[in-house]
Amino acid sequence: MEKQKKKSRQQVYTLLVQIGRKEGDGLPEGASGAALMVYASGIDEAEAVRETVAILKQADTAPLDVTGYGTLEERLAEGHEIDTDERDLMQRALDENAVIVAQMTPFFDDEPQTLH
Repeated sequence: MEKQKKKSRQQVYTLLVQIGRKEGDGLPEGASGAALMVYASGIDEAEAVRETVAILKQADTAPLDVTGYGTLEERLAEGHEIDTDERDLMQRALDENAVIVAQMTPFFDDEPQTLH
């Protein structure tokens, strides 16, 4: 009898989120926005993006754009080098069903704002 239903499985997705300025956002004075490297868990990348945007809005930031880089396996298949610290943060996001901001890089008006 194969009546066992496959449980949906959470995965961790690497996302790059561009945020604009908003009062109370905690960005440095003079910054015009920032790029956030985020690890977010979800059933699929769309869910991870929705959860990330919702949490960032609750944190008084203004998410403008999200670029997905896939799961750990997808990134490894593309040849990305992923160190132990990054893997640990991904595992934490999975264990805690969380959105973890791993890195924040502020933008200033005199800098180009390309994320790719």
